[in-house]
Amino acid sequence: MDGFEAAEVPAVLERAALAGVRLVGNVFLGAEAFFRNRALFDAHPEVFFVLGAHPNDCAGYTDAEMAGIERAFAEEPRLRALGEIGLDFYWDSASPEIQERAFRDQLAFAGERDVPVVIHCREAEEDTFRVLLDMGYRDRPLVWHCFGGDAAMAARIVSYGWHVSVPGPVTYKKNEAVMEAVAGMDLSRVMLETDAPYLAPEPYRGRRNEPAYIVFTAAKIAELMGRSLEEVWSATAANAEAFFGL
Repeated sequence: MDGFEAAEVPAVLERAALAGVRLVGNVFLGAEAFFRNRALFDAHPEVFFVLGAHPNDCAGYTDAEMAGIERAFAEEPRLRALGEIGLDFYWDSASPEIQERAFRDQLAFAGERDVPVVIHCREAEEDTFRVLLDMGYRDRPLVWHCFGGDAAMAARIVSYGWHVSVPGPVTYKKNEAVMEAVAGMDLSRVMLETDAPYLAPEPYRGRRNEPAYIVFTAAKIAELMGRSLEEVWSATAANAEAFFGL
């Protein structure tokens, strides 16, 4: 878990379970991180894994990184999706060209093996859509991680047969565009996420985020959609279980 000490993992997962979170996805940012840290979860079968070369970390991307990812998927059945992958032009840690190369390599791998994809996109929406459609990803299993767009953006994502993952900032009072987008979403296309240790929802905004806090995000979505918390909680869980094959 990024942002957590190894000794904290059991307590974090216990708090998640007490909050009603039955399964937790841990994202590994790169093959080296996966092989170094996967043993932290040997005693925690409730944790499944996501692995990918993140666009902000791929300045030194080579074929060896892709080979490491392929090896990890061949060895580890708890790996359920490839991600977070995509494009991020907000930061300049890697050139757009190398980001796109890594993105395309990973999409090709996921497509060949029918692995779900988790997309990271920041200030690169049109290029991300361009690559995904060029790679034939319409109606493939794909979730748009950490959604922060407007209603038009949400509708476009869903129109391609993809899912939207909603993080804690939907609870922030000034995020009116995101709230409007979520209010109009089809619940069958929505998932929940923490992006821990970042983006804690109200009332924990500004503090380290963790899986237990996802209940506050679910409650806000229920309010925006005019549905019960139980309905949103159950539906988003079912969406995630089906998407990740859990």
